[in-house]
Amino acid sequence: MRKLKKEHDEKSGRELAALCARVADDTKAEELVILDVRGMASFTDYFILMSGRSTRHVQGLAEAIEGALRSKRISSKHNEGLREGLWVLLDFNDVVVHVFYKEKRAFYDLEGLWHDAPRVDLDELLAEEG
Repeated sequence: MRKLKKEHDEKSGRELAALCARVADDTKAEELVILDVRGMASFTDYFILMSGRSTRHVQGLAEAIEGALRSKRISSKHNEGLREGLWVLLDFNDVVVHVFYKEKRAFYDLEGLWHDAPRVDLDELLAEEG
């Protein structure tokens, strides 16, 4: 297994979330929401939720995020749903990315399920990423 590039070796969950959010924003993700689930979930620190306009857009968003992180030698520990393009899950340990086709997002309503989780301000997070 290849080691992370030195500058990415100690990225915090928040920095990783910022990186994912930047790629999502740059690839025209819709309804981008970042939930801070630290202390609420034992398996991750942040959820990043977004919607795509079509199954191809969903696949493109997921591939762009995964590709950007892979170029920094950060790979997902688990992913699923890429082939169908209705709900793609990318698990980067401290950050779990959910890319939904619009109708599926409303059906699963993760924002409702995690309504107690604070939302991270996207502009503030992206400004921190610099």
